[in-house]
Amino acid sequence: MPRKHSVLTLLASVVILSTVVAATAQEATPPAGDTATNAEAARKETPEGHSLHGEIFNDGPRQAAYPMTGVGTVHFDVTTQSDEARAFVLQGIGQMHGFWYFESERSFRQAAMLDPDCAIAYWGMAYSNRRNADRTKGFIKKAMDHKDKASPREQRYIEAYSRYANAKAETSDEKKKRAEKYISDLEELLLEFPDDIEAKAFLCEYIWSARREGIKMVSYLTVDALIQDVLDVEPLHPVHHYRIHLWDTKKADRALESAARCGLAAPQIAHMWHMPGHIYSRLKRYHDAVYQQEASARVDHAHMMKDLVLPDQIHNFAHNNEWCIRNLIHIGQVNDAIALAQNMMGLPRHPKYNHIGKFGSFKYGRQRLLDVLRTYQLHDQMIALSETPYLEDCGNDTEDLKRDRYLAAALVAVGTAEKATPIRQKIETLLNQEKKKQKEAGDKAQKEAEKAKKDVKKARKTAEDKHGRRIRDLEKAVQEIDGRIAVANGKYDEALELFKKAGGIPVEEQVAVMLQAGKTDDAVKKITDYVGSNRGEVRPLTAQIETLWAAKKNDEAKKSFDQLRNISSTIDIAAPAFARLKPIATELGFDDDWRTAAVTASDIGARPPLDSLGPLHWQPVPAPHWSLADVQNQPRALSDYRDKPVVMIFYLGFGCLHCAEQLQKFAPETEKFRAAGIDVVAVSTDKQELLDRAYKDLEDGFPFPLVSDDQLNVFKRYRCYDDFESQPLHGTFLIDGEGRIRWQDISYEPFMDPDFVLQEAQRLLGQDESVSKPLTDQVTATP
Repeated sequence: MPRKHSVLTLLASVVILSTVVAATAQEATPPAGDTATNAEAARKETPEGHSLHGEIFNDGPRQAAYPMTGVGTVHFDVTTQSDEARAFVLQGIGQMHGFWYFESERSFRQAAMLDPDCAIAYWGMAYSNRRNADRTKGFIKKAMDHKDKASPREQRYIEAYSRYANAKAETSDEKKKRAEKYISDLEELLLEFPDDIEAKAFLCEYIWSARREGIKMVSYLTVDALIQDVLDVEPLHPVHHYRIHLWDTKKADRALESAARCGLAAPQIAHMWHMPGHIYSRLKRYHDAVYQQEASARVDHAHMMKDLVLPDQIHNFAHNNEWCIRNLIHIGQVNDAIALAQNMMGLPRHPKYNHIGKFGSFKYGRQRLLDVLRTYQLHDQMIALSETPYLEDCGNDTEDLKRDRYLAAALVAVGTAEKATPIRQKIETLLNQEKKKQKEAGDKAQKEAEKAKKDVKKARKTAEDKHGRRIRDLEKAVQEIDGRIAVANGKYDEALELFKKAGGIPVEEQVAVMLQAGKTDDAVKKITDYVGSNRGEVRPLTAQIETLWAAKKNDEAKKSFDQLRNISSTIDIAAPAFARLKPIATELGFDDDWRTAAVTASDIGARPPLDSLGPLHWQPVPAPHWSLADVQNQPRALSDYRDKPVVMIFYLGFGCLHCAEQLQKFAPETEKFRAAGIDVVAVSTDKQELLDRAYKDLEDGFPFPLVSDDQLNVFKRYRCYDDFESQPLHGTFLIDGEGRIRWQDISYEPFMDPDFVLQEAQRLLGQDESVSKPLTDQVTATP
C-alpha cells in the first residue's frame, strides 16, 4: 500500500519534482556574452522566480514594455544596431524626465533585452533607481561592463554616473563633494558635446535636486537660461517639468508658461500633469490646480488599470491624489473630495507599498477623509463612517487617536455628548498608561546612567522625551473633547481656553464660539486675519460672512460674499457651511443658488477634456477568464466562482521550495477563508499528471483545488511572467464575486502572509457597502 505524506513531509521530496519548472519554462534570453549552456546552468542554480542576471533584476518591472506615444520628445543618439532598442531608450529617457521611474526602467530593460550590449540601457536602469543605492550600483556596473560598445558621449554619461553612484556619501561633506563632482562631470560632457540638450536637461534637474546634498542654488536665472536653451531646440521638451521645480518656491509666476505646456509635453505621463499644480497652488489658483491634479490622477488610473500595475508602485501617485483632495477642500468641491479620499482608501494595501505606516494611498486617504469631514462639519458622516472599514481602528496610535478625537467632537456637535464620554475615558486611560511608561523609562535610564557614571539628568530626559509627544497628543485630545462639551453646556469662555490649549481646532469653529461668548470684535479680527492668510479658499470666507453678519457689519459681509461668489463655481451648496448662508444670501438679494460660473484664465494653454484622459477613480479590472484541469483532470474555471470571492495562488510547481512553503502556510487557513465567504484555488506550472501524483502523495488530500497551467497561458494573462527572461513568477490575487481583481502580489518570491490576505480581503469587500452618498442625499445643515 503506497505511503502517503502531509504537505510538510512533501517538502522533503521536492527534489524529485524539481525538473517541472525547467521542463515547462521557455529558454531565457542569456546575458550578454553568456552561452546557452551557461544560461541553462544559471537557470538550474537560480531559485524559481528569481532573475538569472542577479538580484538587481528581481525587483522592478518584469513584464515587457511596449511603444508609448506622448512620453516626451527627446534627442539622444543611441549606440545600437536595433532600431527597436533605440526607440525604447528614447522612450525611457522621456519617462525619466517625467519621474516615471517604474516605467522608464521597464523601457530600458526592453532595450537591453533587444540588444544586451546596449550600455546606455543599463545606465538608464541605474538612473531610474536613484533612490535605491544597491540597485543603482548594480545597474551602473552592468553599464560599465558594456561601455566599450558605447560612443564617447555615452561613455561620459556612464562614467559620470558610475563615479556618483560609487562615491562615498556617509557625511554631509562627502555628499556635497559627490554632488559637486557630478555637476562638474555633466558640465565637462557639455563642453565636449554642447548640442546635447538632454545633458542640459539632466544638469538643470540635478542642480535643483542637489540641494538635498548641500549644494546651494547660486543662480536661478542661470539654470533657467539653460532650460531655455533646451526649449529653443524643442519647445515641448519635458524640461518644462524642471522649470516648474526651479521656480516653485522662489517665484512661481515665472513658471506659468511651463505650467501651461508641461502636461502637453508628455500627456501619457501623469506626473507631467501634476507638476503645474505646484505653480497654481502656490499662486492660490486652486481651481486650475485641481484640473492638473485630476488630470494626473486620471492618467495614472488609466495606466494602472490597463497594465495591471499596483497603484502605489508608481512614484508620487498617492501624493498627487491627496494634494488634489486638499485643493478640492479649498474650492468647496466636498462630494468629490470625499469620494476621492474613499477611493484612495479602497486601493489595495500592501506590506511593501501601501500601509498605515507609509505615506501611501491608505494613510493619505484616511487623513484627507478626516480633513474634509472636519473642515465642513459633516458630523453625521463622520459618525457613520466610524462604523465602517473607512474609519475603523487601523493599528496606528497617532491615526486612531486623531479619529477618536474628531469622532468625539462630532458626537458632541449632534447633541449626543454622552456617546463621547466613553471615548474620552478611553483616551484618558491611554494617557495615564503613557505617563506610567514615561516614568518607568526615566527611572530605568537614571539607574543605568548612575551605574555607568553618565549624565543622569540628560539620560532621564532622553528616555522620557520618547513618550512626550504621545502624551501631549493625548492631552490635547482630552482638552478638545472637554472644550466641545463646554460649548454644549453654554460655557463658552471655558471652551475657548480649552481650545487654545488643545490646538488644531478649525478657526471657523473657534470664531463661532467667540461670537457665542460675546467676543464679537475678537471674532471679526481672527477670521479676517485667517482669510487674509488663506486667500482663495472658500471655507474661511463662509465663516467670515457669518461672523460679519452677526457683528451687524452687513456691507463688509456683502464684500466677503462677493469674494466667495467669484470662486464659487464648484461649491457643493448642500454642505452645511454653505447651506447656512442661504438666509444671508436672501437678505443680500442673491438667488438661492448664489454660485457663479467659472471664468477661464487666459494663460492656461490648451486643455483636453478630463474624461479623455482616464477615470477619476481607480477601479478594479475584470480578471482574465481561465479554464484548467484539476488533479482529477476535471475542468475548473474562474466562472465557477461567480458571486463568490476567491484567492488565486500562482505557484511554480512542487519543485519550488518557496512555493511549497507558501501552500503550507495557506492550507491551514483555508477554513478561515471559507468562513469569511472566500474560496482558495492554486494554479501550478506542473503538468496535470505530475500534479495528480503530488496530490495523491498527500495524506489528507489538499484543502483547496490545485489546477495545472503547464503551458503558462494563465500565468501570462495575469502578468505572473517575466517577459524578459521567459519564466513564470509567483502571484497571489483576490478576485471578488463580480470577477474583478481587488488585490495582487506579483513577485520573484511568493506572498507568505495568509492572515494579511484574509484581513485585506475582508476590508476591501466590506468597503463596497459603506461608500458615502452625496451630501444632498445624506447631510443636513447642522448648526
